[in-house]
Amino acid sequence: MSILPAEFYEQPTLELAKSLLGCKLVKETEIGTASGYIVETEAYVGPGDRAAHSFNNKRTPRTEVMFGPPGYVYTYVMHTHCLVNVVSGEVGHPEAVLIRAVEPLEGIELIQERRGDKKEKDLTNGPGKLTKALGIIKSDYGHPLDQSPLYIKNGYSPKHISQGKRIGIDNSGEARDYPWRFWITENRFVSR
Repeated sequence: MSILPAEFYEQPTLELAKSLLGCKLVKETEIGTASGYIVETEAYVGPGDRAAHSFNNKRTPRTEVMFGPPGYVYTYVMHTHCLVNVVSGEVGHPEAVLIRAVEPLEGIELIQERRGDKKEKDLTNGPGKLTKALGIIKSDYGHPLDQSPLYIKNGYSPKHISQGKRIGIDNSGEARDYPWRFWITENRFVSR
């Protein structure tokens, strides 16, 4: 498996959200490397998407990386959990794909140590769980995803992809009903 090139991220956000499924998310740290296959994503399509942090082209220190080129890391903290996104969209059009869940692959002992006494399926089946398990932190913000220590590699092509409403965005008007959540059908590590 090879690291995905920067050009991989130059596709429409909804397509990228599907293309990331089955890819391998890797984080190298001083205490070891952990990885997992991406099994669930959500697309946030910029200024017209009321659920996106960049709705109405809202440019803040937090959203700044989304206004740049695709293929960079957008991290932020939500309810004490760090969440990781892949910047997408063209320069000046801030969009992103949230990685919601991964299937653990490498560094299982390290993942278990970071997550505590959890059932295997509960180690990485949510956006805050997977970042803690892999060691992804807020300071990974702005990192290019084609370079160590945080990168995405080729993986496998899922046989079936399901699609539905995004999760946890009830206060976003009509955007709460957009079917922009994608997951590998019947994968047991999907969040819901």
